[in-house]
Amino acid sequence: MGELVRIVIERNYKPGEIIFSEGSEATGFFVLIRGRVKIFKLSPEGKEQILHFIEPGEPFAEAALFADSLYPAHAESLKEGAAIFFPRVAFERLIKKDPGLAMNMLAILSRRLKYFARLVEDLSLKEVPQRLAAYLIYLSDTRGHALDMDLGISKGQLASLLGTIPETLSRILNKMAAQGFIEVKGRRMKLLKRDGLLSLASGEKLIA
Repeated sequence: MGELVRIVIERNYKPGEIIFSEGSEATGFFVLIRGRVKIFKLSPEGKEQILHFIEPGEPFAEAALFADSLYPAHAESLKEGAAIFFPRVAFERLIKKDPGLAMNMLAILSRRLKYFARLVEDLSLKEVPQRLAAYLIYLSDTRGHALDMDLGISKGQLASLLGTIPETLSRILNKMAAQGFIEVKGRRMKLLKRDGLLSLASGEKLIA
């Protein structure tokens, strides 16, 4: 642990600051200490597709450890925050001394891979109401099965994450609220029928 602490670098970020850009050299990975980070890609036309939101305690850009390559997406700090940076070369030296570190990182990568596999499936095979229901269940699960949650992001960002536009998202939110699945107050979301949302997410139930 002492050697690990010696290689880390703490970095502070302002709201809207780009942490790294797609295509830049992957020199290491990060663990968010505080704040929130958006991971996203841009189409050639400049359209943004949000891939993931990083919360405190989560690592990001871990793939830099296992390939001498480039960052595959952009990372932007959404608010005042800080992250610990682990330089790839120095971390590789530690892995050679303690292979257990590599196993831990592979476990993290495996979980992230499952998330992105589900994201690709949702975007390609599911309709927007199913994607929204699945995301709300996912968010609830990551917060200890919470039923009353602060989304922490704008509805525009949520629409981008779900691969839709804000107008469509607002219409679906209103329908889900009218049918008693959720209660919406600004960025707060209360899940009133969690089992119903599970049925929506699986496609067993549809909203009228």
